[in-house]
Amino acid sequence: MWWLYALLSALFASLTAIFAKVGITGVNSNLATAIRTIIILIMAWGIVLIRGETKGIGALSKQNIIFLIVSGIATGLSWIFYFKALQIGKVSQVAPVDKLSVALTIVLSVFFLGEPLSIKTAAGALLIIAGTIVLIV
Repeated sequence: MWWLYALLSALFASLTAIFAKVGITGVNSNLATAIRTIIILIMAWGIVLIRGETKGIGALSKQNIIFLIVSGIATGLSWIFYFKALQIGKVSQVAPVDKLSVALTIVLSVFFLGEPLSIKTAAGALLIIAGTIVLIV
């Protein structure tokens, strides 16, 4: 069932790029990111509140909190740079290059999380890297 959520994530990420490109026309990319972030904040907390999932806050460890904060900072920086790239580049180039994050995640998961690297996964990562180079050059 995970793959269904992953496919939906890909679909909405794709729509994000298209809608964002239109939405940032003539708008400062940092302001656009801030507006987008407010919408995401409202949606995420709305879901948590409606589903009654705030009970889990008390169970967060110090490590959970630290890494969620660091992850949030990384997400914010990713969005800021993504919107700037979208503002000055073509969606058909920016969005696929942004997906280089998939190959980088594979590499980082091996080094930092000790996840195994199969031939199939390594080949996929190399193809993503090669495709990114083709789009940039």
